[in-house]
Amino acid sequence: MLLENKNALVTGGSQGIGAAISLELAREGANICFTYRKHEAEARDYEQQIRAMGRKALAVPCDIAVFKDAERVVQAALKEFGSLHVLVNNAGMNWDGVSWKMTEEQWDRVLEVNLKGYFNFTRHVAPVLKDQKYGKIINITSINGMRGKFGQTNYSASKAGIIGFTKALAKELGAFGVNVNAVAPGLIETAMLKESDAREKIIDLAMGESALKRVGQPEDLAYLVAFLASDRARHITGEVIKMDGGQYI
Repeated sequence: MLLENKNALVTGGSQGIGAAISLELAREGANICFTYRKHEAEARDYEQQIRAMGRKALAVPCDIAVFKDAERVVQAALKEFGSLHVLVNNAGMNWDGVSWKMTEEQWDRVLEVNLKGYFNFTRHVAPVLKDQKYGKIINITSINGMRGKFGQTNYSASKAGIIGFTKALAKELGAFGVNVNAVAPGLIETAMLKESDAREKIIDLAMGESALKRVGQPEDLAYLVAFLASDRARHITGEVIKMDGGQYI
């Protein structure tokens, strides 16, 4: 197992990509603390699935945009596990609209969650990793943070910010044995996409861009995150790895 005796914290772990990441890290041996905001029933179910693998699991409600909430979650994880080795900043949101119609609330909320939320958790975990001179931080961004997307100036800006955040953080923490990388997925078929009225249109557009002509699944992303969280990726830092089936090219 890649992550035996490791402790990981995953934000937004009660559904979709975050749930797949939490489960995969657990399969690879890690104890898992994950956050959720709305989906408590799902969070408790995943908590039980992780425990059934013989791992420790802790699901904690949290608004990642709130600095004190992030501090509370990190302290809860440290109390439960005794240490932390891996942070996966995953939780995010979109609230789309063209720039000339976008409200201040739309802009602020997406930036608060998608960018400030990543800072909030990193701020409280980084000192732990720095002091123990070991750790992995994986930030989930998006190919739309690299290329932009119509109707998503707020989302694209937040995801582009994560890329700059990742690179700067890698420089700050590298001397302390901490690897910091980002993963930039293309379209991933989550439950939210499956339930969308525009599902077929969204998939058709992505398939038209994709070199592999397939839609990414949450587990595709989870496999890459597990690798980056392991010591097999010990000489990789400051990288942004596209995981998009060739959409970007």
